[in-house]
Amino acid sequence: MDEVVAALADPVRRDILLMVRAQPLAAGQIADRFAISRPAVSRHLRVLREAGLVRDTVDGRRRVYTLVTAPLDELAGWLARLTRPVGWQHRLDALETEVHRTRRERQRAAGGSIAQEEIA
Repeated sequence: MDEVVAALADPVRRDILLMVRAQPLAAGQIADRFAISRPAVSRHLRVLREAGLVRDTVDGRRRVYTLVTAPLDELAGWLARLTRPVGWQHRLDALETEVHRTRRERQRAAGGSIAQEEIA
């Protein structure tokens, strides 16, 4: 996960990931979209490849890059744990939801029996 986070830390690499998310692109096509040197783009692509975030295939003399999302799963799980309520909070939230649901059901049941008594 550390390699993935380090790879995502750079805005150029994040832009590259968004580019290859839409469609596979050759290294030259990626480099043409940046105002930095081709060797710099090549280094960014190497970091992404080593982190497992892109896969490259050889197509003649070109290297074509595609997005690999599997390494993001561990990061997404960790972020979900980070943003989830801590300790008892999630249980208390569930209890509050259940209390409100029970009250609504009782009010509906009481309202339904009152309406039936008025009709009779």
